[in-house]
Amino acid sequence: MKKILIIQNKRIGDVLISSVIANNFKKKYPTSIVHLMAYEFTHGVIENNPNIDSLISINEKELKKFKKLIKTIKEVRKEKYDIIFDPYSKLQSRLICKFGGAKITVGHKSRKKLGNLGYYTNPVEILKEKSHICGKAIEDRIHLLQQVDTFTNIDYEPKIFLTEEEKQFEVPENYQNKKIIMLGILGSTPQKSMPYNYIATIIDYIAVTFDCYLLFNYAPHQKEEATKIYNLCQNKSNIILDLYAPSIRDFAVLMNKCAVLVSNEGGTVHIAKAIGKPTFTIFSPYINKDDWSSFEDGKFHKSVHLLDFLPNAISELSYEQNKEIEKNPRELYLKLTPEMIISELNPFLGDYLK
Repeated sequence: MKKILIIQNKRIGDVLISSVIANNFKKKYPTSIVHLMAYEFTHGVIENNPNIDSLISINEKELKKFKKLIKTIKEVRKEKYDIIFDPYSKLQSRLICKFGGAKITVGHKSRKKLGNLGYYTNPVEILKEKSHICGKAIEDRIHLLQQVDTFTNIDYEPKIFLTEEEKQFEVPENYQNKKIIMLGILGSTPQKSMPYNYIATIIDYIAVTFDCYLLFNYAPHQKEEATKIYNLCQNKSNIILDLYAPSIRDFAVLMNKCAVLVSNEGGTVHIAKAIGKPTFTIFSPYINKDDWSSFEDGKFHKSVHLLDFLPNAISELSYEQNKEIEKNPRELYLKLTPEMIISELNPFLGDYLK
């Protein structure tokens, strides 16, 4: 029997896609014990996953404290793991791998010349480009898995496992007469969010063109910003205001009853894909689309990026300008106009809102 730990100290999408390590390991070794360590607020995407035997909560700020890190390392040593996988490879997780007592530790090499200080028994280069429709982020995780054994018939698709009770959830009766579009109106960070007037223009276009309900999704702390976008909209009659998912798990349950997701790139896109819903994703200009555009076939899952329309928009920038764009991509976001997005969005929605 093998006992493994997967450390994914990052955000929602990262945790969900890292579950492919658990899914494929458990498929080959059904009697193995699989633990996953992640920030508590991300647990909603991996709850009820039959391939994960235990979820271990960590707190980002607390783990950066030396005493807490030492305590966590001691707790990991007590578990006597055979293998530790470290997909994100932050300093704290690297130290857990180095001193956690596992026979095999697998993680990504640091891009810094002096950053590979024997943290892993199996250090792995990050892939330079994707070769599978799943996207590079998922491929990188499968690449880690393949360092410890030969795995065949790989299942690349992350999955959210809803309970039977969750599957029975229904939206209020007064919203059951039309299809519902879930709108991810804000990204997880300001850098991943479209200009508000642009997103309002797209919302108005959908409201006028398609006979459907529009449901806003945003994090609880983003309510004020979501209200600003709502106030910019000209066509509010079909926007649902009294239905909201306060947690990640609630969002997955609610998304399961929607026809399609239209969203800024982020964790909610990965959730929608993991429950089998069609998605239309708007990427921030500074995000590498090939890394995160998983299962994009242009039909069921489609996305747009500034470079799709203006291929040289970023290559013409200097290194210093690129670094500035990461901090504030608004200047480039403004070049990705609503008209560009709508030209791709209209036929996509037409397929799912008939």
